[in-house]
Amino acid sequence: MTYTASVVGGSGFTGGELLRILDGHSEFELEQATSRSKENKTIGHSHPNLRHSDLRFSSPEDLASVDVLFAATPHGVSMEQIDRFQDAAGTVVDLSADFRLDSEAQYDEWYDGHTRPDLLAESEYALPELNRENLEGADLIASGGCNATATILGLLPLFEADVLSGDEQVVVDVKVGSSEGGAGGGEASSHPERSGVVRPYAPTGHRHEAEIQQFLGIDVSFTVHAVDMTRGASATCHVFPEGPVSKGDLWGAYRGEYEDEPFVELVAGGGGVYRYPEPKSVAGTNRAEVGFELDPGNKRLVVFSAIDNMMKGSAGQAVHAANVALGIEETAGLEFQGLHPVGAP
Repeated sequence: MTYTASVVGGSGFTGGELLRILDGHSEFELEQATSRSKENKTIGHSHPNLRHSDLRFSSPEDLASVDVLFAATPHGVSMEQIDRFQDAAGTVVDLSADFRLDSEAQYDEWYDGHTRPDLLAESEYALPELNRENLEGADLIASGGCNATATILGLLPLFEADVLSGDEQVVVDVKVGSSEGGAGGGEASSHPERSGVVRPYAPTGHRHEAEIQQFLGIDVSFTVHAVDMTRGASATCHVFPEGPVSKGDLWGAYRGEYEDEPFVELVAGGGGVYRYPEPKSVAGTNRAEVGFELDPGNKRLVVFSAIDNMMKGSAGQAVHAANVALGIEETAGLEFQGLHPVGAP
């Protein structure tokens, strides 16, 4: 069975990734891509890798009737437009932060409130490794934040295997590429300003902490740096367990959680150049790499995870979740394994 699909906000970076995936997806037929600024221009005008397509951007005021609508819009848009989106499609997948959290109180604390709190209880978090069972048949899906996704994937096995209780100190340092700022990222994302930096831009209080709290049940000390790469989010988590932890415990926890996951690979101190997770290794893919190392002398566990922020951290996760929701083969449209060697991600 083929499902029709549309992308609202298709001219941005993440919208372009959605269009790329859907263009090559065996079970989706791309019906519409909207953009206010690029209306009537071909999608290849914004995304040169899609120049082969005749599809043109249309106005978001005139939504096509489709099976699945992907909303790649800024925060705040989807909660205002959700009735229109749901009238247009049986399944809505939102890539903003509008439906990621469970309660109005969380949005009051971490964002600027919420105008449709009545829908928060029915939204499902898009990360299949965390929420696969609840995604089946879901009709409102919220793709996770890229920094939260990298962190959750790194730490989740430790809680599922009871290696951690949730009372431990956890310090998370995330380094992200310039595409996280979007196509209109502003002065700080311009190449002369971004080139060569390792710049703390959210030393404390990053909004993605709310997702980590919600799904892992812990408070983390969380800092994000902007670095000189285009794609990628790399999380290094420093964990201080209350009791002894062995390498065997860690391998058991991570293999038990991810051995059957199609998009998570364990990379933990093997041979060769790529001994631990790196964004460069997963650029352009829906894969996540996760690894770990023990520091017995300091009673510390270091967990590494790396994703492409626009794929596993956004568009790829959204399509993966839609595949699960509709009963499509999970890996459909997401088979690209990346390139090696490759330049800056």
